[in-house]
Amino acid sequence: MIAMETKPKEKFFIMVRGKARKGFSRGCIGHVEAETQRGELMGQLYSSGSNAGSPKSGGIVRKEDTYPLTRHQAQLLLFVSPSSKRLELLCNPQLFSAICELSQDDLVVVKHKKGHLPALVKNLMQIGRKENQEDLHMLGFEVEFVDSGHCLSMKKPAPLPLFSAADIIQVVPSYSVPFGLHWKDSQYGDLNRKAVTHINSMPNIQSHEQQSWEAHTDQTVLQSQSPSTSHMPLEVGSMVEVVSTTGVTVYGVIRWLGLLGEKTDEWAGIELDYEVNGCSDGKYGAQRYFTCKGNRALFVPVAKCSPDSRFVHSSTGTETLKPTDAPPVPLFEDSEEHVPPIPESEASTLLLGRMKGIQGHFNSCYLDATLFSLFISSTTLDSICHKPADTEQPITCTLRKIVNRLRRQGFVPAESVMNFRKQLGCDTFQTEEKDSEEFITLLLQKVLCMEPLLKLRSKGETSQGAYTFQIFLEKEQMGQIPTVQQLLDTSFLSCDLKFEEVPSCLIVQMPRFGKKYKMFPQIIPSTELDVTDLLYNSPRECFVCGHLAEHECLQCLPDRKLQPGRIKQYCTTCSTQVHTHPSRQDHSPRALTVPAGAATDAPVSRHTMQLFAVLCIHTSHYVSFVKYGADPRSWLFFDSMADRCGDDHTGYNIPEIRACPELGDFLSQSEEELARADPRQDDELVRRLLCDSYMFFYQNPSTPLSQ
Repeated sequence: MIAMETKPKEKFFIMVRGKARKGFSRGCIGHVEAETQRGELMGQLYSSGSNAGSPKSGGIVRKEDTYPLTRHQAQLLLFVSPSSKRLELLCNPQLFSAICELSQDDLVVVKHKKGHLPALVKNLMQIGRKENQEDLHMLGFEVEFVDSGHCLSMKKPAPLPLFSAADIIQVVPSYSVPFGLHWKDSQYGDLNRKAVTHINSMPNIQSHEQQSWEAHTDQTVLQSQSPSTSHMPLEVGSMVEVVSTTGVTVYGVIRWLGLLGEKTDEWAGIELDYEVNGCSDGKYGAQRYFTCKGNRALFVPVAKCSPDSRFVHSSTGTETLKPTDAPPVPLFEDSEEHVPPIPESEASTLLLGRMKGIQGHFNSCYLDATLFSLFISSTTLDSICHKPADTEQPITCTLRKIVNRLRRQGFVPAESVMNFRKQLGCDTFQTEEKDSEEFITLLLQKVLCMEPLLKLRSKGETSQGAYTFQIFLEKEQMGQIPTVQQLLDTSFLSCDLKFEEVPSCLIVQMPRFGKKYKMFPQIIPSTELDVTDLLYNSPRECFVCGHLAEHECLQCLPDRKLQPGRIKQYCTTCSTQVHTHPSRQDHSPRALTVPAGAATDAPVSRHTMQLFAVLCIHTSHYVSFVKYGADPRSWLFFDSMADRCGDDHTGYNIPEIRACPELGDFLSQSEEELARADPRQDDELVRRLLCDSYMFFYQNPSTPLSQ
C-alpha cells in the first residue's frame, strides 16, 4: 500500500520525459492529486481534443519526469495541440513567460493562414464546458489584427479570431510601441471556433491611440523615422531592430552589408524574426544577397538600423533585459533512455533560430562546434547512449546528458558544457583555445573509451590506429582547387598508406598549419568519398580495362592525360603499355597486394562514405555545417557565439542555428562546375565553407542520418 501525504492545493504538471505508461506520455498535462513518500506523483491526466479539460485517467508518475505548472499555464497549454507543440513552447521560456503575462491591447505577432501578422490581444477566452468540479477550462486569446494591408474584404464584421499560446510567435515589448499609439480597426475571416466564454481575468488597461501599420510591397517595407542615434558598430550577425513610419518595431539579424545596386549609401540585408508580406527570401530585385525563409528578408539603409533594444539598455534609460540576465532555461532531467537524433521533419521547428544549439563560453567554440557536428544528426558515436548509467564514468554521463539535451530541447546552456570542460582533466580545457583534433582524440580515447576509428597499414607492413587523418602532401601535387577525394587519394599514395578496413567514421583534417596558413585558398567538399582504392588486400579495378588491378603508380596521379587527381592502378598488361610512353618511362609503379583467389574479370564492389559535417575555422573561431537528413538541401549552419549580450565580463553568448539550403544546391553541381565556381560570387555561407574548411566528417552509409 502506498503511503500518502496531504497534497498541495492546485498543483499541475506536464510530462517532459519518460516512456509512455498508463496514458502518461511526453506533452500530457496532469493535475496532482497526491505525492507519495517516495517522491512520486499521483495525478489525473487531462484528455486531448474537444474534451481536453476533462480528466481522463489517473496514475503514478516519477516527479523527475514532470515539469511543474501553474493553473494558468496548464490552461493555456491544454489548448495547444498536438502535445509536442507544448514542449516546443516550454523550450522557449522567455516567450512563454511573456505570453502568460499578456494584458488587453498588448501587441503580439501570430501565425495566420495569411502569414505572420501583428495583432492586439482583446480577450482571454475559456474554451470547453466545465461539467464536473475536476474539469479545467482551456484558455485561448481573441485578437484583433492590426491593419497592414492584409485585411480580407468582409461585408460585415466577423467574430474575433481565436488563437492558442503556441500560435503567438512574438510578444512586442511595450517600450517598443510609442506611447499614445492607437490602432486602426480591421476585420478578418473567422477561424475554426469552439464553444468559448468571455472571462474577466485579463486586465482592462487603457487603449493606445489609433494609428495603422503600413506594410509597403516594396522590399524597403519598413523605414525608421530617424537615423539611429546609437554609436554601437553594426556588422553581419548583429541583432538589430527597425522602426516603421507608424512606430511598429521589427527585429532581426543582419545577414548582408554593402552597396545595393546603384544606391550610394551602405545598406543592410536583415533576416526578420517573422514573416512580413512584401519582403523576400534574400533577393533584392533579381540579385540574391543571402538566403532565408520567404517574406523574411528586409533591405534598409544601415542608418535606419539600431541595436536590438531587447538586449541593451534603452535610450530613455529604462533598463530592459540586463546583459547579466541570461534567458531562463527550461528544467531538464536526463533519463537513461536513448534520445535519437532529431528527425529531419522536425529539425527546422526545434533547431532554427537564436539561443539554439550549444551556448559558447570563454574560448569554447572549438568544443561546441565539434560536439554539434558529431552528435546532432549522426548516430556513428551513439554507443555512449546505450551504455548502462551505472557503468559510465562521470564525464561520460555528463557528455550523454549534453547530447540528450541537445537532441530533445535543441539547446544546451553554457554551464552544462563548462561542467564537461572541468571534467576533461586539464585546466587549459576550461580557459584556453584548443585544436579540434586534440579535443576529438581526448573525447574518443579518454571519455568514450573507444578504439581508434582508423586502422592504417603503412609501407613497412605495420598497422597503426588513429582517430583522425591529417592530409600530408606537396602543394605541387594538386591543382589550385582540389576536392577532398583528391586530397585523400594523393596523401594516401604519397605516404604509402592503406585502410585495413572501411572505417565507421572518417574525420579528415585539411592541410593547413596553425590558424592562419592554408595550403589551398579553397577546397571543394566531396559529398561522397570512395575509399575502394585505399583498402589493403582488397580487389581493385584496372584504371584502363576494368580487370583486376595488380599495380598502382603515384607518378601517374597528376597526369593530365589520364584524368588528373584519380588514383591509377593497372593490370600487368595495361601497366606495361601505359609506361611505354616517353613521359612515363621514369615512373615506378609498385605491386598491389591482391587477395588470393580474386577473379580477374569480376566487377569490384565500391565502398563509399557520406559527408555529414564540416568544421570551419577563421581567425581562431570555429563554426560547423551539418547535414541533418536525406534531402540534399538539408544543411544547417551553427555558431555557438553568433552574437553577444553584454560585455566580456557580465554578458553571455547567443548561439544560433541557420538553415543553409543554398549549400545543398551548390554541392549538387558537377565536379567540373564546382571547380569553376568563384567564391566571391557565392552566398556568404557557401563561401565560408569553401574558404575556411578545416575538418570533414564522413560516416559509413550503414549508419544513416536522421530520417
